[in-house]
Formats: sequence, C-alpha cells, structure tokens
Amino acid sequence: MVRCTIRAPAPLAFSVFDSPDSTLKILVIDETPIRRAILENGLKEAGFSDVTMLDSASHLVEHIYKLDPDVILIDLENPSRDVLEQMFQVSRAVRRPIAMFVEQSDKATIEEAIDAGVSAYIVDGLKKERVRPILEMTVSRFKAFDRLRTELEETKSALKDRKVIDRAKGILMKSRGMSEDEAYGLLRKTAMGQGKRLADVAEGLVSSFELLKD
Repeated sequence: MVRCTIRAPAPLAFSVFDSPDSTLKILVIDETPIRRAILENGLKEAGFSDVTMLDSASHLVEHIYKLDPDVILIDLENPSRDVLEQMFQVSRAVRRPIAMFVEQSDKATIEEAIDAGVSAYIVDGLKKERVRPILEMTVSRFKAFDRLRTELEETKSALKDRKVIDRAKGILMKSRGMSEDEAYGLLRKTAMGQGKRLADVAEGLVSSFELLKD
C-alpha cells in the first residue's frame, strides 16, 4: 500500500467546472504511448491546455497530492486490484472526478471501480473526439454523486444532533423536574449565551452527566 505524508489538496471548488474556458487541471495516466497520445490530442483539440501526462500508475496518490488536478483520466488495459485500491485512496482523500478507460473488462471489475470512486468507466471507447464529452460526463456524474454524499452527511449530522438534544432534554426533565419545552428553552438560552451550537451544549451536558453519574 502506498503511504503518503504530503498534505492533501484543498476540497474541490465546483465553480471551476462551471466555466467552459477549459481551465481545468487534468492529470492523464497512461502506460501506452499511442493511447496516451490519443488522450493528449483529444484534450488539446477540446481546448484543454493544463494537462499533465504520466506514463505509470505507480505512486499515484503521491502524484495526485503533488499536482492537485481537477480531473483524473486513467487509461489501462485491465485495472489491477492495486490500481483500484489507489483509486479508492484517491476518492477518499481528495474527491476528484475520475474517468477510467479500459480495453476490456467484466461486470465485477466495473462494480469494483465504481465502488473505488471512479465516476466514469469506459470500455474500448478511447477516441480523441470522445474525450471532451466523456470528461464532461465524468464531471457531471461526480457533481451529482457529491451532492448526494453531502446531503447524506448533513442528514446523518442532523439526526445525531437531534438525538443528543433529546438526551440532554431528558436529563434536565428528570433532574430538574422541567417540562420538555422548559428543558429545550434552557438549552437554547445557554447555547445563545455561550455563542455555541445547541447540539454542542447538549453534548456537553450529556458528557458531564455520564461522567458524574458513576
């Protein structure tokens, strides 16, 4: 497994994809000179100039941390498990749109690639005139998936906050003989007075209660 101590790139700014002026920083990884040239020419003809070419997927995570690309295009005959593991690391660490071109594949490998964070998996479809539409599709899919992931994280956070607030209200109701509305009001007043989130005040109360009850 590749280990990397380089600081991770900043979260991706979606605005960079809203402009059609081809300002994207694109990283291309391809071990085959002919296919690498097809990708390079396709990007050049589509107006993309900020393109970095790599001839190997070795130490891929380190390269991505160093180059901080907006989009990653990787072309392989058949993606190995090691490459998919690196894709998984990339998608977890930097969250970038990834398009993977392969010459042949099977259903299991495709599913593993999608699970690893690959936004677009293209089998035997490498032609220079297709590079731009595939790149745009990759970014579009990535943005849609990222929106869903953000919404899911926000929902989980809201449920967690609600649970701890309910627990804190229960503690106040039991220990001070308050009604639910009175307990909520006290938590809210305390949060406003301390300039904190209501959930943070509730979590502090629950933690203190757990510490003292033993």
